[in-house]
Amino acid sequence: MFKQVKQNKVYQDVVEQIQEAIMEGSLKPGSQLPAERELKEQFGISRGTLREALRVLEQKGLIEIRTGVAGGSIIREANSEQLSENLGLLLRNRTVSLGDLADFREGIEGAVAALAARRAGDRDRELLQGLLGEARLHLEEGIAGWDPFIRTDEKLHLALARISANQLFIAVLESVYLNIHTYYEKFLPQGEEIMQENYDDLKNIVGAVVIGDGVSARELAQGHVGRFNAYMEKKSSS
Repeated sequence: MFKQVKQNKVYQDVVEQIQEAIMEGSLKPGSQLPAERELKEQFGISRGTLREALRVLEQKGLIEIRTGVAGGSIIREANSEQLSENLGLLLRNRTVSLGDLADFREGIEGAVAALAARRAGDRDRELLQGLLGEARLHLEEGIAGWDPFIRTDEKLHLALARISANQLFIAVLESVYLNIHTYYEKFLPQGEEIMQENYDDLKNIVGAVVIGDGVSARELAQGHVGRFNAYMEKKSSS
């Protein structure tokens, strides 16, 4: 199944070959990789290099290393958990630039809003209207309501993702909104005018979703992300 690796990138080559075998289906979820001795011979590598590669594969969520008599390297079923964890780590450390984050969110949140407009049922519309009402109450508190207002904003965006019924969008945006506060706290200017503008955007997006206008919902969501990113970019450069 495997071939000897190139000496200039030994463990990375091992990782890539095993990863490719998993992606193309040669290695099925629940199956076990050959024993270490066999893998060392196939790849032509040392035990230490093999174990380094296996650790990387485990960190990627592609295998599970079990110990004991029935131990070994077990192929894991692909899921969004590792993706969410890695994305969350990038956001918590603010590794992603504001510009990249905005590009990423504009595309995803525009698509999510459009799908939500097409797929929302009566209960979904009621949920969105309820969250909008919650946001309005915090808006009326003025700057004292800033933190709960932002939390409600995040809940509303997540509600749109869930209404879209796309599991990948849901997983990605859950990770985004669990961790994006690190950007808001550092870069987003706080003030009643910002709260009002944010609320107006949310109101317009919800309005488009409620009437099933996917085109407007997409444009409004993209405009919302772009405009608020501009505020953060301005503060970051000041």
